[in-house]
Amino acid sequence: MENRKLGRQTFQPGSPPVIIGHGSAAGKKEAEGPLGRHFDHTCQDDAFGEDTWEKSESAMQQLALDTALKRAGLHSPDLDLLLAGDLLNQCIGSGYAARAAAVPFFGLYGACSTMGESLALAALLLSGGYGKYAAAVTSSHFCSAERQYRTPLEYGSQRTPTAQWTATAAGAVIVTNEVRPGPRVARVTVGKVVDKGIKDANNMGAAMAPAAYSTLKAHFEDTALSPDYYDLIVTGDLGSLGHEIVCDFFARDGVELAKRVRQESEDVQIVFITGYTDYIAEGYEVEAFRYLLKPLQPEKLWDALDQYLLRRKRARRYWTVETPEGQKRVELARILYLESF
Repeated sequence: MENRKLGRQTFQPGSPPVIIGHGSAAGKKEAEGPLGRHFDHTCQDDAFGEDTWEKSESAMQQLALDTALKRAGLHSPDLDLLLAGDLLNQCIGSGYAARAAAVPFFGLYGACSTMGESLALAALLLSGGYGKYAAAVTSSHFCSAERQYRTPLEYGSQRTPTAQWTATAAGAVIVTNEVRPGPRVARVTVGKVVDKGIKDANNMGAAMAPAAYSTLKAHFEDTALSPDYYDLIVTGDLGSLGHEIVCDFFARDGVELAKRVRQESEDVQIVFITGYTDYIAEGYEVEAFRYLLKPLQPEKLWDALDQYLLRRKRARRYWTVETPEGQKRVELARILYLESF
């Protein structure tokens, strides 16, 4: 199968590259969280044996990359490409970590999208035949990020309710274009810059939500897939507020579509299947037949379909016509053209 472009923003490798190794490192707070037991390396003081936060971040990247290479059964010289990034100026965390690897290096800066960006670019480069093995690596450190983007922790300033905690962590994956078992990078959807004018440095969820929504919507449209196709959809650092905003955007999409459908036809029956009750009133405005809440109970869906068929049967109107074979009933809705002579 050849490499293809789907729609405006999505690329589909002909032979999807495979992830054959992975590694991770995380700080104390992350180790105490729900994912703590899944990290390969953790540190109780977030320093990882270094005397600055920036050096700590480099150390995390090296640990993650070394672990990923070990799982893949490879060594640094086996890599054709290294794509890595972090949140620091000039990508110094990645740059110093890449110095030890001695591999052709792409320094990336995508903020919360860097892991997805590095993995996407690695997959596309390998599917284009520009190498056999590539590493995608990303890191961030809460202390270095606060110093660069908000307020140095030494100031002890108060955090706002919408402020997010930058993860002290690093992750790495090894990707190959060989036919191997493992998770595949089947499609890559590249987002656009979407700026709604959010200027609050302590509310990154609201700032990033419009771009996350735009990219997800483009992916579903380009691939003709729905969110239900996936077991899990993971975004960048939206936080709880950003997550609510993205879900609200998608809910509004359904309402607007229903309004357009109703403008075109009064006969189409509309059933909303949603996880939100906020738009029930607007469902009445478009004369929705049913409003079913998620998690969807199959029996309620079957009941809605049965009730629709019953209503349609009762609403049918027929015209009786004489034919050489005798009288026949024709449903009026099926008549497209009449001619008398």
